[in-house]
Amino acid sequence: MGVAFTPLHPLFAAEVTGIDLREPVNAEDVTAIDNAMATYGVLVFRSQDIDAEQHSAFTKNFGPLDAGLTLAIARKPRLENTDVIDLANFDESGEVLPVDNARTVSLIANQLWHSDSSFKNPPAKYSILCGIDLPAEGGETEFADERAAYDALPTKLKDRLETLVGEHWAFHSRNMLGGAGFSQDGMGNLPPVKWPMVHTIPESGRKSLYIGVHIHEIEGLGTAEARMLVADLIEHATQREFVYRHEWQNHDILMWDNRCTMHRGRPYDLSARRELRRCSTEVVFEQPEV
Repeated sequence: MGVAFTPLHPLFAAEVTGIDLREPVNAEDVTAIDNAMATYGVLVFRSQDIDAEQHSAFTKNFGPLDAGLTLAIARKPRLENTDVIDLANFDESGEVLPVDNARTVSLIANQLWHSDSSFKNPPAKYSILCGIDLPAEGGETEFADERAAYDALPTKLKDRLETLVGEHWAFHSRNMLGGAGFSQDGMGNLPPVKWPMVHTIPESGRKSLYIGVHIHEIEGLGTAEARMLVADLIEHATQREFVYRHEWQNHDILMWDNRCTMHRGRPYDLSARRELRRCSTEVVFEQPEV
């Protein structure tokens, strides 16, 4: 019995069974997972109690690792394995961080609809998020299928979006929430980048929106018009029929394709300990033939 996939939503997302991520993953299963990502966009692995080294090793099957926002952070990491991004809301001593702590603000920013590392070049391809220790209530993660959302747009709007390029900036969302204590040097490590607002996913051939809260400008539009267009598109893409909501259990692992989904966390009691860890891979762009 090999790896198997059971749909969780009419449009996308599936649960994966028949695999133990504590063990090295063979090439056949890597290919099966890659193919399933092209179909489902989001995969759920239940009861996978893996450590940071196993997490990193599994992620590396799918490409080079993405450093994300850690490129702008000078603080000493809590985890020894720096391949893994620490999303815990407590410090090295186990004390829950205060609500006005810069790190807490950054974690709260994850409650805005976004795609990981859309603000850097190369952006993130897959993200793999492990739930280690989660509150009994709240903190769900929601995903929006940007392929289905694109398909449902009026033709005239599709044609307009094909010509538009969004400028993504890592600190736009943080600034919306009052900032998160990034230094000027750190912010300089992640200058704004530009991506088409519609692109085609190579593995599936499907067109997808590429939007989210990191877009702060659109080429050729005034700031106000651009931000209203982004807000309208996010509202469209996150209608209930396009959204899968995941209710966490400890040791769940979520894997998703940032090129065709947005996601957000939901509120939880900020005084409760919450530990998640994430690894992401970078998009590898095909080199043009010479």
